[in-house]
Amino acid sequence: MKLLYPINSQNEFVFNPSPRDFTVEEIPLYDFSGEGEHLILKVRKKELTTWEMLDIISGHIGIRRRDIGYAGLKDKHAMTIQSISVPLKYRDKLEAFSHDKIKIVEMTQHNNKIRIGHLKGNRFRIRLKKVLGVQREKLDSMLKWIKSNGIPNYFGDQRFGTDGNNWVDGKKLVEGSLKMRDRKTREFLISSYQSRLFNEWLSKRVEISLLLENFSEDEAEKHLELDRGTLRGAKSQDMFFKLLEGDLMMHYPYGRVFYVEDLQSEAERFTTKDIAPTGLLAGKKVKRAEGYAGSIESNYDEDINESGARRYAWVQVTEIEKKYIEDKAHYELSFTLPKGSYATNVLDILRGGKAT
Repeated sequence: MKLLYPINSQNEFVFNPSPRDFTVEEIPLYDFSGEGEHLILKVRKKELTTWEMLDIISGHIGIRRRDIGYAGLKDKHAMTIQSISVPLKYRDKLEAFSHDKIKIVEMTQHNNKIRIGHLKGNRFRIRLKKVLGVQREKLDSMLKWIKSNGIPNYFGDQRFGTDGNNWVDGKKLVEGSLKMRDRKTREFLISSYQSRLFNEWLSKRVEISLLLENFSEDEAEKHLELDRGTLRGAKSQDMFFKLLEGDLMMHYPYGRVFYVEDLQSEAERFTTKDIAPTGLLAGKKVKRAEGYAGSIESNYDEDINESGARRYAWVQVTEIEKKYIEDKAHYELSFTLPKGSYATNVLDILRGGKAT
């Protein structure tokens, strides 16, 4: 099934996820102090996963990979720029470091080791090819829609492994039909299953939002076999993603979790990008949605013996810039996303929809 957003028809272009056409630059959470016992390396890599890059650097200086700090994992198929930290005493060894796929762009110092999640977001630069005149107009229109509405915060395909089936083993671990002694691998596979459940839930909510874009509340309720009035107040909301009674919101781009109490008021705050709806990463010690939102969420919930969380269901794309090179039919695009969000979600909308 293909879900189309209410902006345009299918749009065709060529995108090659390669270092020439795809760049990702990490935006640090804070400025580094310039002093301290940790050496901060700004590293540019290509054709390597972050794990592979860390293995190469740790092998060069003779430390364990886990002794290197990093904020997030970066795509293998892009030119990526990110910051990592190592103990300051290895500075001399790193000044002599050379690799054809890794370049240390700059060094500084800081008081703390970089930790997972210590970043604001990522800046993406993408080159789309074979974009002709009418396609350019469609892309311009879709970017305008994205700037106004934001995008669904699906987990990207890379979350699910090369064959896309990591979540299957995660499900088996949760159900008890598979045993695994390695704790880190076990946690990784279960997190893949949590991500799969989140994506399925989000697809359902996008489907409901689409119904409300194209039909009346009464018609949508009949289609979904709901009691009359369940969707009252949803269709009139300005944003494409429709909030429901019982949704859990978070202040955006970070902040505390709270329940929707006044649907109209919270919808207005969502429109001004002050808050955003969240979805469930199933697990322990996490709030669940209530009301009709909760009844939908319960279909994608599991009794998982790992920590759960709330994840933004909908995020904003900022600092959008575009340039059309007519003689090459290239459409060059750059934008910023918050941490944990995937550029593939922007590309899906630019193509006209999201596969579910």
